[in-house]
Amino acid sequence: MSAELKEKNESHPNHLHDVILKNGSSKKVNLNDLVSRLNIEKKKERRGNIVLSAAAVSAVAVLGVILTL
Repeated sequence: MSAELKEKNESHPNHLHDVILKNGSSKKVNLNDLVSRLNIEKKKERRGNIVLSAAAVSAVAVLGVILTL
């Protein structure tokens, strides 16, 4: 089993893998590109969550100040 995996990895340099599409043709996919896209999406989502959290905390703070006046 491990010998088969080594052969597959050696036959696809730079993490390129064949993907068979629905119409029967094959396409090379670079896994490094996919991983970098995933990391970019995670960063965007994290930033969005931070902005949303900051907005919620700010709204609560403003409401608290208004109620104390």
